[in-house]
Amino acid sequence: MSDSLDRIDRELLLALQSNARLTVAELAERVSLSPSPCWRRVKQLEETGYIQGYQARLSTVQLGYGVTAFVSLMMGNHTQEVARAFEARLAEIPEIIACHNVSGRYDFLLEVVAADLNAFGEFARNTLQALPGVKEIHSSFSLKAVKSERQLPIPESLKRS
Repeated sequence: MSDSLDRIDRELLLALQSNARLTVAELAERVSLSPSPCWRRVKQLEETGYIQGYQARLSTVQLGYGVTAFVSLMMGNHTQEVARAFEARLAEIPEIIACHNVSGRYDFLLEVVAADLNAFGEFARNTLQALPGVKEIHSSFSLKAVKSERQLPIPESLKRS
């Protein structure tokens, strides 16, 4: 394989991002390859880190999560010790489905799911406020998910790492 992604690699990434359950035969047909070279390319994309894993997209509604909140957290203490404790604790909390360290007034932006507003209120009081170093919390609630597939665009020219 060359050191850059070609048209076939990009098509494989797009196809798997849309449906990770495609068989090698189905993938091969989509990109006009036979199954063996298609499988080798997918394995190479996995080994080089372009494909980090496969997962199912679950329904928040079916699982009973009626509220999605975006929570901005301001830290009162920015020492490495507090940051490590905060991040370690955060990783243990399943209701926090995404976390980003951000620039601006707040230090972290969390995406949190809860059954309802009462459950979120309890979670914010008992869990978020108890996180190490947290000084201030600001919450916004999703009224409607307009786009949530989280599919990355694949650049035309990209060098392999």
